[in-house]
Amino acid sequence: MENTKILLVEDDPNFGTVLKDYLTLNDYDVTLAKDGLEGLIVFKNNDFDLCILDVMMPRKDGFSLAKDIRVTNTEVPIIFLTAKTMKEDVLKGYQAGADDYLNKPFDSEVLLHKMKAIMQRKNANKSTEEEVFEFVIGKFHLNSKLRHLTFDGNEAIKLSPKENKLLKMLAQHKNDLMPRELALTKIWRDDNYFTSRSMDVYIAKLRKYLKLDDKVEILNIHGEGFRLLVS
Repeated sequence: MENTKILLVEDDPNFGTVLKDYLTLNDYDVTLAKDGLEGLIVFKNNDFDLCILDVMMPRKDGFSLAKDIRVTNTEVPIIFLTAKTMKEDVLKGYQAGADDYLNKPFDSEVLLHKMKAIMQRKNANKSTEEEVFEFVIGKFHLNSKLRHLTFDGNEAIKLSPKENKLLKMLAQHKNDLMPRELALTKIWRDDNYFTSRSMDVYIAKLRKYLKLDDKVEILNIHGEGFRLLVS
């Protein structure tokens, strides 16, 4: 993890310094900002691999900062640190673009573990997802960069961003199980009743598009996920 650049935004100077020193000892390159406004300025002027944001801060809270970060960078992982354990705040965090969440006080080793897992996931995604963006699904051709789904050389259908991400993920797992939780956490950033129902709506939309080819279907694997079957 050497040279991984971390933006740490924490308004408690003692805690911020201790955490910065701990992460630095573990070979991270850490920049500490003392509130959300300063954090945003620092973020815009530097490149970071990961952001760790306190939620409750003066001038700009962590949720607002995360939303501003997401405007300029949709990829950089974000971990929230919060003293609140309310479910609404956890959901608010994920809606603001969080990749993970830690309640204070927390074990520093748990934070390290989460950081390593997120960075590994990020690097794995880079190497697999960015290289492949064209998929053949029976008589369909999906170009996930353009979000175009073409049937048998006819005019392309323009998919919505979520339709595109979901079909791409199904195509990556073609004829295999795509776990429901994987899609919900990667595309919807949360796994709850409402996001689950939302995904079912998108699956129904994709089935409508794909019914043009009777050799292609999306199977519901009860309690586990979906399978894009191409016979």
